[in-house]
Amino acid sequence: MSTAGQRVKEVRKRRGLSQRELADASGVSLSTIRKLEQGERETARLETLRKLAHSLRVPTMRLAGGPHQEDPDAGTVDRWEAVRGALERPAVVSGLDDELPTVSGVRAALRETEPLFSGDQFAALSVVLPPLLRDAEALGPEGRSVRVRLLQLAGWLMVQTRQFGAAETALERALDDAADRMEGAATVNTLCWLLLRQGELGKAYDLAVKWADEIEPRMSRATPAELSSWGWMLLRVSAAAVRNSQPGEAEDALKFATAAAVALGREYAPENDFLRTFGPTTVKLKAAENAGVIDRPDMVLRIAERVPVFSLKPTSNNRNRHLLDVADAYAKTGNYADAFGKLQQIHAGSPEWLPNQRYARVILGRVMQGRRTLTGEMRAMADVVGLPM
Repeated sequence: MSTAGQRVKEVRKRRGLSQRELADASGVSLSTIRKLEQGERETARLETLRKLAHSLRVPTMRLAGGPHQEDPDAGTVDRWEAVRGALERPAVVSGLDDELPTVSGVRAALRETEPLFSGDQFAALSVVLPPLLRDAEALGPEGRSVRVRLLQLAGWLMVQTRQFGAAETALERALDDAADRMEGAATVNTLCWLLLRQGELGKAYDLAVKWADEIEPRMSRATPAELSSWGWMLLRVSAAAVRNSQPGEAEDALKFATAAAVALGREYAPENDFLRTFGPTTVKLKAAENAGVIDRPDMVLRIAERVPVFSLKPTSNNRNRHLLDVADAYAKTGNYADAFGKLQQIHAGSPEWLPNQRYARVILGRVMQGRRTLTGEMRAMADVVGLPM
């Protein structure tokens, strides 16, 4: 099986470029390209391969050779063992003396639990989620809607914490039980995010395009829920395309998402579902994310100036991701103090969310490389995000 370096060398030669010419065109250092091609570096960051792929005019995955994902650490695996078991093992048949759960009771329990999901309260969720999942499974067909909602949330949580196998199990089960296209689209939205985090860019793109076509509404009579679902699917199309060196497709999808957001005119959450909140601000957040992917920190910061982030929930996943993009842009432009300040801001609002973000480790590493001396707060943050010192 060829390595990423071998694939870079092969495509570079076909394009008639020297290593120096590829370095100049891509912005990747000559030494990095040499080490890759000579096998001194077995792997490369997806960001590096995206830059090279863009200059070589091939999809990123042509160089990557397949998905690359980071597995969770041992502590994370242990914490979520009971949740994975509740998702992946068959339901236990209740005995005659057991008190059976009711649809109304499970729905009420889920309603009380949802703030833990939106608030990134991972420790609490690792305790309350297993029995809730088992109760929902025991409801049978009459509990379909509440079970689908719980599986959607559980799948999202498993993606968030890089429990990818359990995430796929939860989301596939939710999709199988979906009652209509809108409920299915809500699940596919997270399924696309799972594929993106796994590095399955082509699969994510194809799935998002398929569902965007399937749920595209008539703009003249579209409901807010339809616009939200369609807009999010377009954002997934754009996210997959920009990462796979398909800038034209990424831009087109973002334009259609903007049109959906303009038609909405505000941030809207169907059925108060925080995972599906969509509108003009959400589109700006994703536009900034795309700018970060193509290594345009100047554009990230310009877009950030127009994003009313303080109107979003402090622990909103989209808001936190945006703050990471801004931190990365600051770090890339040498503004290390503001970059670190953004990391501190995220940690203050979402202390259980930040340690699961590999992106945060990359940003902090860049900050530390640019600093002559490290403060005690920086060393403490390195422990938080799991960055080796």
